Formats: sequence, C-alpha cells, structure tokens
Amino acid sequence: MAVKSMEAANDQLAEPAAIEPAVNMDGMARLARLLQLSDSTLPVGTFSFSNGLESAIQTGVVSDEETLQQFVELVVHQAATMDAVALLHAFRCANQKDYDGILAADQALWNRRVGSEQQLMLARMGKKLAELCLKVGDFPLLRQWLADINAGTTPGCYPIGQAMAYAHLGASETEAFTVHQYGVASMLLSASLRLMRIDHIATQKILFSIQQRLIQDYATTSQRTLQEMSVFAPVFDVLVAHHTKAHVRLFMN
Repeated sequence: MAVKSMEAANDQLAEPAAIEPAVNMDGMARLARLLQLSDSTLPVGTFSFSNGLESAIQTGVVSDEETLQQFVELVVHQAATMDAVALLHAFRCANQKDYDGILAADQALWNRRVGSEQQLMLARMGKKLAELCLKVGDFPLLRQWLADINAGTTPGCYPIGQAMAYAHLGASETEAFTVHQYGVASMLLSASLRLMRIDHIATQKILFSIQQRLIQDYATTSQRTLQEMSVFAPVFDVLVAHHTKAHVRLFMN
C-alpha cells in the first residue's frame, strides 16, 4: 500500500500544472523583453555614460548619498521633460505607423540636446540599440531607421530607438515611459558605484525612493507636445561643459 501511495504521489508531481486561463502568456513575454531592454548590462554603451555625474562629483556638487539622490532626481526630472517627451511622441507615431513623425521627434530631441558629448552618446547608443534589436528579432521600423542613420538623414537618438522597440513589443505607453525613466536612474547609479564612496544598498535605496516620481512625471510629460519639450537646468549644463574640457575622465559625459 505504501508503494502504491508513493507511486500515485509521484504521478501527481510529474503532471504539469495547468496554466490558469487568466494568465496572459503574451503579456509575460512582453514584460520579460521590456526588462531585458532596460537591463543595465544591455550592450549599447550606457555603462560608459555618466550623464554629468563625473563632473558633479569632481566639482563637489555630489559628495554623499543625500546629494547623489538630489542629482539623480534632477536628471530623472530633466529626462521626463525632454527625452521622455520625444520618446512618447515617437512611441505614439510608431503605433500609428507614422514614420515621418518618428523622424520629427528624432530631430527635435537632437536640436535640444546641449553639448557635443551629450549628442554623441545619444546617437551612439541609439544606433547600437537598433543594431542589437535587429540581431535578436525582427523590428521593421528600427531597420528603416538604422538605414536612415547610416545614410545621415536622421541623428538616431537613443530614446527614439527605445520608443520603436517598445511599441513593436506591444508595450503600453505607461510601460514605455516607466522603462525609459528607470533606465536613466539605474545608469546614473551604476556610474556612482565606480565614481564615489557608496555601496549597493545606498544606491538601491535611492532607486527605490525615486520611483515615486513616475506617476507625477508621466502626468506632466504625457501632455506635452514636441514644441513644449524643454529643460531648464543651468547647473547641469555647466557640468556638461566642465566635463568636455576635463583632463581626467572615466566616462563620456
């Protein structure tokens, strides 16, 4: 009897669990791929981009956990009022198959980016993202966009490439915004670990805390047109200029 009971138990364990009807399998794959594209290990060059943090530390603007959080919040807010505006515009255009609108967003963001290094990294990461996506999947809009980048007819800004990738994967608009903003914050905090005396626990606390901004920032960003895309951060602009002329650097700006 004991043997039969054990065999019955083993048969039950061997049977695959039924998938609940409510589980959205396509949604699970979409979420996993969005997480993949927001991962800090994605080989598009974010690891070499400090977004002004290196100069902020060198000049004393950032010196500890508190000032680092303030700086990250500044950059995340800046991204929401400029880069993310272009991203949402391009995302909507991608869903409507409006390629001319995507190119307009690409050029508008490029024209507003201050500093040659900022422009260089924006374009370098955009092109690398397009190349990577085409290596791992079929992204028709990104293929067309990459051809235009190589032809020199569009700059190829990173958030525009992200917008097309997220739209192709079936992301919602709030998911696209969230993944973009998360990437900005995690990129900065990853750089901070290599630039200052701070540990992983502190950076995770900062990252956890600033996620509270998402709802408020999205509410503002989602209502802006390309013409309203702008940012006022003079200290950040000065740090960008400082970094360009610095003799000792670990990162691009």
